[in-house]
Parts: sequence; structure tokens; C-alpha cells
Amino acid sequence: MQEAINTVAKMMALAARTAPKAIGKDYLEIKVIEGDNVAKLAAEMIRYGEESGRPNYDRDGANVKDSQAVLLLGLKNPVPLGLNCGACGFETCSEMSNNLKAGLEFSGPLCTWRIVDFGIALGSAVKTASLFNVDNRIMYRIGVAALRTKMIESEIAIGVPLAATGKSIFFDR
Repeated sequence: MQEAINTVAKMMALAARTAPKAIGKDYLEIKVIEGDNVAKLAAEMIRYGEESGRPNYDRDGANVKDSQAVLLLGLKNPVPLGLNCGACGFETCSEMSNNLKAGLEFSGPLCTWRIVDFGIALGSAVKTASLFNVDNRIMYRIGVAALRTKMIESEIAIGVPLAATGKSIFFDR
């Protein structure tokens, strides 16, 4: 079963990579983790939740611990599209870029259109998992722990744990 999960995870990474992106510019950071790294990620999620007092890191960490692999998806050094559209909350792209700072869990602000690209890539990835009947769930808490452990280096990250069991471990939690 592990080999099948690993293959699907790689196909999810492929789907994310080839998803449409604004003006064809790709700022995605994509990684597949498995084995001991899944356990390390789960432990960091639980630890961070306890340390910060933020809810549900323990619950999601337990899900990750029981997963066979995790797809990590992030935006690394995303350059604004250059439209000066204001969707990010700033009048110009350069004004937004000059205000980038690290937040509690992620860095920002980020170009809204790069975030849209990120969402499309994420949707393409989980659609691929679904096509192969691999249970999965999009979890932002995974991204926080992956950034803290340097498993991925991006401004923002999300994780998708993968499992193949008789009943999805990601529901009825």
C-alpha cells in the first residue's frame, strides 16, 4: 500500500506543478514527505499546539501520525503579478512588496493572484488523490509545522496528509 500512496503523492505534486498559473509564472515549492519525516511533522504539530495554546494541532497531528505520506505545498518568493489592482489591500504591487514581514505563522502580505494560483494548484493535487481513491484532507496546521521544522521554506504552506484505510481517518475526528 505504501508504494501506491507514494506514487499518488508524486502524481499530486505533478498536478500541482502543471496547474494553470497567472502569466505562467510558477512560485510553488512542492515536497512529498514519508516515513520518519511524517512522524517528525506530527510531533511538531502537537508540540506547537501545546506551546502556543492554539486549538486542534493535537487532533491534526494525530491524523498526520497515522498517515502514510504528506504533500507539502508552499509559495516561495512569489513576485506580485504587477497589476496594481489593490486586491492585496495596497494601492500598488511595490507598496505591498515593501511591507512583507513574518507573521506568527506565515509571512505576508502576498499577491492575491499568487494565492489564487496556490489554491488552484492545491485543488488540482487533491483532485488527483481523489481520482485514485486516496483519503486526504487539506490542513493549514501542517504548513505551520512544516515551516517551523524547515521541511519546506516558503512564505505560506499547506499540507495534505494521505492515507489508505478501510475508513477515512480524516473524518469523524
